[in-house]
Amino acid sequence: MLIKIPKGWELPESMVTSESNYLNRRSILQGMASAGLIASIGSAATFRHAFADTMDPSAKLYPVPRNDRYTVERPLTPEKIATTYNNFYEFGSHKEISEAAQALKIRPWTVKIDGMVEKEMEIGIDDLLAKMPLEERYYRHRCVEAWSMVVPWSGFALKELVKLAAPTSGAKYLVMQTFEDKSVAPGQKQFWYPWPYTEGLTMEEATNDLAFMVTGLYGKPVPKQNGAPLRLATPWKYGFKQVKSIVRFTFTDKRPITFWEKLNSDEYGFWANINPEVNHPRWSQATERDIGTGERLPTVIYNGYGEFVADIYKDMKDQKLFM
Repeated sequence: MLIKIPKGWELPESMVTSESNYLNRRSILQGMASAGLIASIGSAATFRHAFADTMDPSAKLYPVPRNDRYTVERPLTPEKIATTYNNFYEFGSHKEISEAAQALKIRPWTVKIDGMVEKEMEIGIDDLLAKMPLEERYYRHRCVEAWSMVVPWSGFALKELVKLAAPTSGAKYLVMQTFEDKSVAPGQKQFWYPWPYTEGLTMEEATNDLAFMVTGLYGKPVPKQNGAPLRLATPWKYGFKQVKSIVRFTFTDKRPITFWEKLNSDEYGFWANINPEVNHPRWSQATERDIGTGERLPTVIYNGYGEFVADIYKDMKDQKLFM
């Protein structure tokens, strides 16, 4: 008899919100809108968020096939919560930035790839999407602030973008930068922040199977407040590493000093791998609050993704890997 031992990231289908359930919400809302019912049950803001995908030329690409290798051990966070409880300092230092983020113009959107590559290039987001194998993955997301969620990201493996960029053999790091436009992002007028938001990964991290470029969420284009049109998901690292609204990828042999590292390297280091035994200087990381259920859960090293990424760090014993 074959006995299957579930992995830490596996979830029985009965325990996960089905793809059809959350995708059906879209068709239901469209029907309600045509019947003139949407105004009676929600605000204009709710309506705009629900139909933002109709203004995005990539909307026709979604939903995309789900990759069952990447699933979770607890239910998905409700879409309304995941799209209204957001960190995006470009639009404010609080969580309720979803309305302000609608000012972001995501078309045209050009991505620059430069540095130690065979040939530097600039490519429009829709041309980039056309070159990439899109899929959906269920990932846990853990914030350094000790809250967490579970979301269905759509997008493509970061290693596919690395392959397109064709870095030279001397490249050791991939540096990513967010847009910079003070006319739409009021937070960028705060001169004490080191704009633009900059993050980085080692090449080994960037080409790991788990590293993911997000272009969609809940079967639709990713909303602006969640990092449209292109953001990073590295679920074994704290959320501040997962840079949003990316416009530039630079390959280099020098380790970058990242946004939060510049502000306070004692609290927000380059690596930011999740470890319940290494606390933030001002609070414990032993547990986390699921923002969907309110439940307090034990934090797991590498956010439960150790089988994917632990080998990257096997010869590195520095505690700062988790800061």
